[in-house]
Amino acid sequence: MYMGCLRAALFLRSRVIQGGKNEAGRGALARRSALVGLCLAVGITGWVSPFARTAARVRRDTLRLHVRAAGDSWQDLQVKYRVRDAILEQAGALFAPAAGESEAADLAAQSLPALQITAQQAASRAGARYPVTVRLVRQYFPTTRYEGFQLPAGQYQALRVELGRAEGRNWWCVLYPGLCLAAGSLPAGYEDTTEQGLVVGEYEIRFALLELWQRAACRDIPAAGGIG
Repeated sequence: MYMGCLRAALFLRSRVIQGGKNEAGRGALARRSALVGLCLAVGITGWVSPFARTAARVRRDTLRLHVRAAGDSWQDLQVKYRVRDAILEQAGALFAPAAGESEAADLAAQSLPALQITAQQAASRAGARYPVTVRLVRQYFPTTRYEGFQLPAGQYQALRVELGRAEGRNWWCVLYPGLCLAAGSLPAGYEDTTEQGLVVGEYEIRFALLELWQRAACRDIPAAGGIG
């Protein structure tokens, strides 16, 4: 298959150089062009597909955290960081019994009232006088790069914390596994070595191609917005 593609590409190059002097030549050139395009599509699919399957497992095995500030003032951002720190501090003990993302999500769902209180108290201590909403949702995230790892684009289960009108900048990270938590009782990575290799590896082009595909697949689903 790939040798055929190579021969077609070499032939196409020679025909382009010659300029396709007659109708038959131009017809053959068009057919060869289509074949080369097909070969490229097959090659890219074969290159990206294993990566996409591993990325799907990463999304399945990850519980994200999404904190949305009330606005973009300095005070709003300080409240966001205080709430973030309080949630992360509680997460270490909360998710310690979890054996995987599914159990972590179940624990988050059961603990929403307690997480709501934690977030509201942290916001109040930071001087906020607006309401705080904590929900467990499924939402789209773009490719996100952190210090030492990155996560592929797509839909994730997430604990979303909305402060006030939630019109400010986002803060995203991971609740499970404990990639964004201080060293503690939660696993700091993925048990599956291919998943761990994906999040800590260098796959810039494949991340970009996967995000294009995920954006097309999720174009009707609200995104998480910008990060900050």
